[in-house]
Amino acid sequence: MYKLGWFSTGRDKAARDLLQAVDSSIKRGEIKAEIAFVFSNREPGEARESDLFFELVKSYHIPLIHLSYRRFKAGQGISITEQAGTLPLWRLNYDREAGNRLQGFHPELCVLAGYMLIVGKEMCQRYNMVNLHPAAPGGPTGTWQEVIWQLIDNKAEETGVMMHLVTPELDKGPPVTYCTFPIRGGAFDKCWDEIKGHPTEEIKKQGENNRLFKLIREHGLAREFPLIISTLKAFSEGKIRVNSEKQIVDAEGGAINGYNLTGEINEAVGGVIL
Repeated sequence: MYKLGWFSTGRDKAARDLLQAVDSSIKRGEIKAEIAFVFSNREPGEARESDLFFELVKSYHIPLIHLSYRRFKAGQGISITEQAGTLPLWRLNYDREAGNRLQGFHPELCVLAGYMLIVGKEMCQRYNMVNLHPAAPGGPTGTWQEVIWQLIDNKAEETGVMMHLVTPELDKGPPVTYCTFPIRGGAFDKCWDEIKGHPTEEIKKQGENNRLFKLIREHGLAREFPLIISTLKAFSEGKIRVNSEKQIVDAEGGAINGYNLTGEINEAVGGVIL
């Protein structure tokens, strides 16, 4: 059975919803895998949301390992200005301790599912880890808000969502899977017309209430869970994998620049397609 590792802070309802969605897909046989463990950088009692997440994990009888990064940092006695590479030394020590606690597990793929820590070089080398980014390959970087504003500023024709391999360089790992969708036509054109001739800084004053901003977000968000599920399905069926050189390869072992799941995701989201 294909084994998954699950890294999550468990900080909000979305973290629970994603775990529920993936667990349901596993139970239905859509994802031919099992979640070998869940690791969290919080511990019980730190926050109500993460406690709810922990309860959910336990209800699925998935081994739960947690290591509070706040408590760990406080106990290090090391100045956070002391650096080792791009991360503070205490953070690299944190990853090492996390690795120690996960020694008995051997996941073939790990998913960062709302894990609110940057992963250090050693952890990236130890595991094949994937994370969601709310843009198509080659698209804008940054938070989902920053991505959308860049799309608007660049008058983009399309965007997408991708899963990428986690590397020490934040959000710069190679694409693993992706889907794209147009942000022109239909309701989009009306929204573009509303901002025509207005500079981005003026549009930004409306914040996330801007109609175009909201519509792009709606279409992207609708694809996030389906893309994650389809990605795990593809890995568990051997359609794609990460080789020993940290390249994304297809079933025949040929290197690919991401696995295009646009058709499958369009079918999954159905009603939100233009």
